[in-house]
Amino acid sequence: MTNPWDTSRDNKAKSGKQPSSKPTRRNQPSAQAPATSPAPQQSEFSQLTLPAAQVDNLKRLGYVTMTEIQRQALPDALAGRDILAQARTGSGKTASFGLALLDKLNPRFFGVQALVLCPTRELATQVGTELRRLAKYQDNIKILMLSGGVSIGPQIGSLEHGAHIVVGTPGRIKDHLRKQTLDLEQVETLVLDEADRMLDMGFSDDIHHIVGHIPNTRQTMLFSATYPTNIEKLSDELLTNPVTVRIQSGHKASSIDQYVIRCQSSQRLEALERALTHFDIQQAVLFCNTRRDTEDVCQHLRDLGFSARALHGDLEQRDRDQVLVQFKQGSSHFLIATDVAARGLDVDDLPAVINVELPRDPEVYTHRIGRTGRAGKSGLAISLVSDREDYKLETIRDQQGAEPTEMAFDEVSKQTPTPTPLATATLCLAAGRKHKLRPGDILGAITAGKVIPGSAVGNIDILDYVSYVAIERPLAREAVQILNQGRVKGRTIKARKV
Repeated sequence: MTNPWDTSRDNKAKSGKQPSSKPTRRNQPSAQAPATSPAPQQSEFSQLTLPAAQVDNLKRLGYVTMTEIQRQALPDALAGRDILAQARTGSGKTASFGLALLDKLNPRFFGVQALVLCPTRELATQVGTELRRLAKYQDNIKILMLSGGVSIGPQIGSLEHGAHIVVGTPGRIKDHLRKQTLDLEQVETLVLDEADRMLDMGFSDDIHHIVGHIPNTRQTMLFSATYPTNIEKLSDELLTNPVTVRIQSGHKASSIDQYVIRCQSSQRLEALERALTHFDIQQAVLFCNTRRDTEDVCQHLRDLGFSARALHGDLEQRDRDQVLVQFKQGSSHFLIATDVAARGLDVDDLPAVINVELPRDPEVYTHRIGRTGRAGKSGLAISLVSDREDYKLETIRDQQGAEPTEMAFDEVSKQTPTPTPLATATLCLAAGRKHKLRPGDILGAITAGKVIPGSAVGNIDILDYVSYVAIERPLAREAVQILNQGRVKGRTIKARKV
């Protein structure tokens, strides 16, 4: 099989696009442009062909030095070339395509000029939020998120007023095309984010249906965290002469300590208990391969007194949102997830990742453990491995180029883990972005009476129709009472502790 990440390969023109018919547009490469170019050496955003206002905006947002994916992909993306990139979550890939698609927008035309497809609503929300930040350097850029799990009616209403950029999931985008409420005939940039997971979730036909509504003269950028065999086929069909970028997803042994605990399948839950005690773990993401296993592990941890939440594809969208926010705000100890459900999960300073079961794909393992040990900080990755999983462990060793430290079941502490009381609680307000609610409105309402100090309020996450607030747990009840008896932005909004 041909490796699409092999940069020596001459990529043929793809059947899904017709490069010879492309009109000239700003930064459009010539037909003779090579499939690859040497990685540029610049590391500052000011060295790119970006407007001065965008460079200033990036400085305000804390973008100082480009990440590796940005350094390698952005110059070619800004030049209008197709991009085929492998990079994990947290590598800075949103800015890699976001800066490029924003750079070519015509703000005075309120037609959809860029489409970003994501596998889940959570990732679409995350990408859309970051694009809004990146777009602050110019006025009146409208970005819409179109994903399932919510009523389609309000989305249709928003589309009637026009949008420059649409970020959404394939199923919901296809719904809008069927209803003829979304016009993609003016799209110049198509981005497929986490393309491997979209294929895993069965979106291949939907993607091709959507692409059929987009001009062949578009720029296409495909980002994938892992490299399954079907990514080559998709890239062959959708990309023309792409620049290929592969960011090595392995992690230095100094940043993530990897351990394997040997156990029988019947000992897995007890091995988990022992690992929590032995390594003194009070917060972690735990990965299972099936929905049923996530629920079994979640219930076991709750029986031990921990606050634990399961995250899988069968949850209602509002429940998935709440589970994610609670964990990110620090109001639950553990998040037990399947791989697909956890896509887009980005938690600052996550101390540990536990593989209750090993994945079949070694690159999925790398993607899992990559959620800890970020930004030069240390991390911990523990895998509970039975003898039947030796073949998986061997492929992971080969891919990692490192040997995890192995421990026998009897070597790990036998004490039952004791939960540490959580310092944070999460409050839910029945209003969100669609109600023009902003973080400052919520913070002002909670602290207006000077009973609760601003320092007691943590992260505020505003979704379309609800908002979540992290607050010091001893003050949660009082904060709920203040919100329910007072007003937020001049109106009464119901609040509750979740």
